[in-house]
Amino acid sequence: MLIVQKYGGTSVGTLERISEVAKRVERAKKSGHSLVIVVSAMSGETNKLIEFAKYFTNTPPRREMDLLLSSGERVTSSLLSIALSAKGIDSVALTGRQAGIYTDNIHTGARIDKIDSAQITQYIKQGKVVVIAGFQGITNNGEVSTLGRGGSDLSAVAIAGSIKADLCEIYTDVDGVYTTDPRIERNAKKINKISYDEMLELASLGAKVLQSRSVELAKKLNVALVTRSSFNENEGTLITKEESIMEKALVSGIALDKNQARVTLRGVKDEPGIAAKIFNKLAKENINVDMIIQNIGLDGVTNLGFTVPKDEIEEAKRVMSKLNASELLEFDPKVVKVSVVGLGMKSHSGVASKAFDTLAKENINIQMISTSEIKVSMVIDKKYGELAVRALHEAYHLDK
Repeated sequence: MLIVQKYGGTSVGTLERISEVAKRVERAKKSGHSLVIVVSAMSGETNKLIEFAKYFTNTPPRREMDLLLSSGERVTSSLLSIALSAKGIDSVALTGRQAGIYTDNIHTGARIDKIDSAQITQYIKQGKVVVIAGFQGITNNGEVSTLGRGGSDLSAVAIAGSIKADLCEIYTDVDGVYTTDPRIERNAKKINKISYDEMLELASLGAKVLQSRSVELAKKLNVALVTRSSFNENEGTLITKEESIMEKALVSGIALDKNQARVTLRGVKDEPGIAAKIFNKLAKENINVDMIIQNIGLDGVTNLGFTVPKDEIEEAKRVMSKLNASELLEFDPKVVKVSVVGLGMKSHSGVASKAFDTLAKENINIQMISTSEIKVSMVIDKKYGELAVRALHEAYHLDK
């Protein structure tokens, strides 16, 4: 089989763990598989580099950040290839550029345009294990680019689709997808099989097992995707088509997203085009807006609230200050988003009302609400985040 394996930061967090990954790769290679390995930076390395940059400024140039942050994955790929060579396994380490990963020009959050996999394919034919630095690529004008947080997952899926791999395995520090974060709720259960759409919602809503763009791409390319632990041999979770799942759970999981900040504009002129003006400015700076609430206008003014990633709050402040209405702006980074996800919502009523009732019983105030066909998301005060997760997990009997 042709297999793409991706190892996350905790899986390669120390030299000892890189050595263990090398042993796992060695076993797979001796079993007759052709292998492409995609790696993240060692655990904590990316955060350390970000802190280095922020020593000088809270808003470092994005081009320089790409050059800085891409170094972490290059270190890991080189070390793993060296570890494999020490075991007598013919291997080669490649940067994103050498692997032919071409992206657009959006620094620190690039999207993959295409992959020229000729070099990868050539090395595979030579019997080499190809070790690729994830999270990075190169723009059409030759600049180093990075794919954003969790971008190594995206690298792995895109490469798997490009070389038509039989399987893409995502190795992390947990042995699959759980009904919620086991560190928050000890009764969380592992899910054996979940649909692309459910996993996409969970990933985009804060579940950190997989990066949301990678799930979206896996669905588009029909990549067979399995997430499992690099620390044991347990079977992982299969992410597959909805029609492959016979029994669709009413609710599959509860997600908590702590990377949220709320922006509120009070006394905004209630006139056509005002929302477009605000969100166009944010879009031009590549700031991701999530949930939006606008009140009904009264006396010619209205209030407008929305959420952005917490790590983009400084950029949002800078952009919003240009509206010449800074006295009307409020920024609240002390919020989280808790979400209920499940395919069964398509055919069952009452899921949202149960969520609202559950939080009400815990005296948790809901600040914002967003829904889709298979999810209900609520913004609440940060201090109640984990309590809300546990209460909802119990309310939907996900521990059974």
